[in-house]
Formats: sequence, structure tokens, C-alpha cells
Amino acid sequence: MKLTIERAALLKALGHVQSVVERRNTIPILSNVLLTAENERIGFSATDLDMEIIDVGQAQVDVPGQITAPAHTLYEIVRKLPEGADVSLTLSGEDPRLQVAAGRSKFNLPVLPAGDFPVMSSDGLSARIPIDTNDLMRLIDKTRFAISTEETRYYLNGLYVHTVVENGEARLRCVATDGHRLALAEMPAPEGAAGQPGVIVPRKTINEVRRLLEDAGESVDFQVSAQKVRFEFGQAALTSKVIDGSFPDYGRVIPRDNAKIMMVDNALFAQAVDRVATISAEKSRSVKLAIEPGKVTLTVRNMEAGQAVEEVEVDYDGDAFEIGFNARYLLDVTGQIAGETAEFRFADPASPTLVLDPTDAGVKYVLMPLRV
Repeated sequence: MKLTIERAALLKALGHVQSVVERRNTIPILSNVLLTAENERIGFSATDLDMEIIDVGQAQVDVPGQITAPAHTLYEIVRKLPEGADVSLTLSGEDPRLQVAAGRSKFNLPVLPAGDFPVMSSDGLSARIPIDTNDLMRLIDKTRFAISTEETRYYLNGLYVHTVVENGEARLRCVATDGHRLALAEMPAPEGAAGQPGVIVPRKTINEVRRLLEDAGESVDFQVSAQKVRFEFGQAALTSKVIDGSFPDYGRVIPRDNAKIMMVDNALFAQAVDRVATISAEKSRSVKLAIEPGKVTLTVRNMEAGQAVEEVEVDYDGDAFEIGFNARYLLDVTGQIAGETAEFRFADPASPTLVLDPTDAGVKYVLMPLRV
């Protein structure tokens, strides 16, 4: 194998695929990236057996061939080469190593046979469903913070992507919950999405998709089956297994009749929560909200660090009551509100609270209260 490729193209493609590679692997070949040189292009592939990312770069191929090389090492070498450099990758019969050269720099990397590299099949996937890049970014950004990290309830360790039909309109919906909070974002279903199986896409996959969207064009192609999902971003593509489990009936925890409505300046409220949380006990991080007509009083008490109190003006004219929340969860939700105002809908201090963004009807957040 012998080829020459411009550093920027090589760095971009390696950057797309190498992040899926785990730093520590018991299977040596999973630390490598598969390089395939043919027809004036070089293909890159990396996998952790649950997810596979592939990409393609234009190259001058003198001798076609295929080999695997250490992904992170190759990426770091290319990253540190001077901008504008032409990089040559050479594998010859005399030296059983991959030579990476640019200008006066030369590196020799160990290789493993391409035939041993695992390839993920994409059998059974649906037809391609085009989805606007910005729409997909929004769905992910508004929900992924609520994905659970608790391994015991593995079926919550991903984003539930599915279609629903409401009022005769099909909608593509993403939902995440960790049992303490829930995030829901939806949009009109793209053509071909209705009727496809709902899937739980793992947290790592969602984070990789979000990263790849930064370099995507205006639209992304999405394919789904009961076992896998695939996203195509122009030349790059990500295929992933989905979580084998049933997502809970989240509709039962979304409040429908919370009648106590509080409107508050989102930025001022978030800053106040952040300030009073400075002295909260790290584990519970609880903040008490005393809500009365015209204002909310935020209080945090910590036996060791003292007490913090702050008032914020609100638009509320119901009965006074007190309710507690995890400060971190409050900040996560207020961080997703796009408009200037956040809308809180309460029932009572022991029931779930609904948080809405008046500027975006397609999102809903649910917070479970704490005892205070």
C-alpha cells in the first residue's frame, strides 16, 4: 500500500473515526483503524463492536491496499504535523510496519492484518430517512442531559427515538429520563419515519452523532431497524447497535393538570439557583423554592457551610407553597430554555413539576421534587 493525502483531509477523517476507539482494549485490533486505499481515495473504519464509524478521504493512491494501524497514535501524529503538509502512508513487503512520512518527519507504526478487523453489517435497516441537521441537533441537545448513567437500569442509558401520531400528525420524538427528571423534544416526522420501530440509542452513540453533526451538511440520512441505527453524514457514516430493552411508559409521568403556573425570567432564575447552590451539600444539592404571588425565595441550608437565600420576581398569583429540587437538575433544564422566560407548572410539593419553554412548543421537561 502506498498513498499520499493532504494533512487536513487525513486529520478530519481520522478525527471522525478515532473517537469511537476505547483507550484500553483487551482485543488489540479494536485499538486500530482500518485503512483501505483504492480508486484515488482512502477509507477509514473504527469500531468498539457496538458502534462503527466510517469515513472517506481523497488521496493519490500509487499502490492500493488495506491494513490496520493504531488509531489514537496515528491521529496524534497527524495532528502534530505542520498545516498544509502532504502525508504519505506506505506499507511495503520489506518492513512489516506502516510508514507515516511528511517532510522530514518519519514514523513507523505496528500493524495488524485487515482480515481480522470486525465489520458491522447493516442488514435489515429501513430505507433512508432524511432529517434536517439543525433539527436533529435540537432533538439531541434538548434531551441528552437527562440520559441515565446508572448501569443497573440499562434501558435508560440511551435516548428513546420513536414516532407518535397526535391529532392526525406524525411526530418524531426523542425522550430521555434517569428517573429523577425527564426531557422530551419532538418535531414533525420526516418523510418515511412514521411506522418505523422505536429504538433506544445508547448514550455514547448519541454523543458521537452530535459530534459528527458539526461537520455535516444541511441534511443527514437516518436508517433504523429493531437492532440497529445508521446515520449518514455525507462521506461519513455511523452504525450502532441499539439497547435491547423496553423504554418505560413515560407518558404516565408527564403532568397534565398542574394548575399552579409560575413564569420567571430564565436567566435571572438560573443565576440565582447557581449562586445559592454554592453552599449546598454536594450529594443532595437541594434548593427550596418558597413560591408566593410576585416572588420566589430560594433557600439552601447546609449544616457546615451555612445558609443562602435569594429572591427572584415571578409572575404568579396562586396560593403560597414550598417545593424542593436538585439544584443541578434545575440548572440543566433552565440551560435548555431558548427564550427569555421559563414556565413552571406545579401541582403540589410532592408531585412532578412540568417545565415548558414558551418559545418552543416541541419540548417538555419534568422534574421530580425533593423533600425539604
